[in-house]
Amino acid sequence: MTNPITIFEDTAPCSERPRPVRVAVLGCSGSIGTQTLDVARRHADKVQVTALSVNSSTDKLVAAAREFGCAHVAVADAAHRNDACLAELPCGCDAGFGAEAVSALAALPDVDIVVNALVGFAGIHAGYEALRADKVLAYANKESIVCGGDLLMPMAKPGRLIPVDSEHSAIFQCLVGERSREVHCIWLTCSGGPFYGKTRAELDVVTAADALAHPTWDMGAKITIDSASLMNKGLEVIEAKHLFQVPVDSVRVLVQRQSKIHSMVEFADGVVKAQLGGSDMRAPIQYALSYPERWDASVERVDWGSCAPITFGEADEETFGCLRLAKDAGRTGGTLPCAINAANEVANLAFRQGSCGFTEIERVVSAVMDQTSVERVENLQQLLDVDARAREAARRVLTAEV
Repeated sequence: MTNPITIFEDTAPCSERPRPVRVAVLGCSGSIGTQTLDVARRHADKVQVTALSVNSSTDKLVAAAREFGCAHVAVADAAHRNDACLAELPCGCDAGFGAEAVSALAALPDVDIVVNALVGFAGIHAGYEALRADKVLAYANKESIVCGGDLLMPMAKPGRLIPVDSEHSAIFQCLVGERSREVHCIWLTCSGGPFYGKTRAELDVVTAADALAHPTWDMGAKITIDSASLMNKGLEVIEAKHLFQVPVDSVRVLVQRQSKIHSMVEFADGVVKAQLGGSDMRAPIQYALSYPERWDASVERVDWGSCAPITFGEADEETFGCLRLAKDAGRTGGTLPCAINAANEVANLAFRQGSCGFTEIERVVSAVMDQTSVERVENLQQLLDVDARAREAARRVLTAEV
């Protein structure tokens, strides 16, 4: 059995860390990465950014490295090794190239906290290295837990794995000081995305531009599409299963259109604890960096007396079948979540590129699920193989549907 995230009554908070904490931001040019750097600016007395990575945006990497005086940087796409702007890196700053160089940042001796803001399954390598090196892993890369939770969770020591996703950060905060055996269920909230209330027929004709118009959150393109299909919420159900050691059916998805309640936990006595706040990812990012402390706010406070009424609704798993498929994969477990994540990444990209329709994402994922032979998760190489096979299967499905 994997270990639940360690925040209940019989676990200690993470050990005292030197101040300022030394942070590696992996994926520093993306949505989570840039907001992490903003938190670092606001708390320069508490946070020292020592390492940064990007996929290919070397100009942004150099600008951030100069601003924060970083000692280490890495560029995942080695084709950018000779970009002229890299000559402007701070004096003495080490530069590495390729995916392995990015993962190596997670184990550096002058890094205390690794913010894993890498997108997709590729982020599992850095998460693995961070946990193996006994770093605090502040992760926004849900795919690594979805695909490799059985592998990664046993590696996580008390106080060393802190979720950055707003929903899982909320659950984490609601559970501090509580007993795991007294949890009745988790209420995982979602905005419903831009297509809430639409029919299947209406979804057949939506475009990527429509799907990218999220009503409340500013996120990267891939996650925004996943939010529109509710696949993001399905992956988060699997993530919660691993993090909090609860059955999939004890994680209930609740539509909260205003995105003010970020998730809730219901206990055996019927009491419900919720974490509320504005729609700003800097709040959970800061909590992951400050835990177990709380620092002065980096976000605008909500005037609760004048905000719009808070409403709730049911998630429609028939219209948005990706949520249903992800929950089915979570119940089955093993390598199936890895396979559906891979299929979704391929279909999500195809939709953004205009080569498949929105509802085709669900059909691709379903077809790959049917073709997947489920195995027990044993090691990282196995997950890499499952991921590769599922991606190829998804491409075949897409080609057949053209």
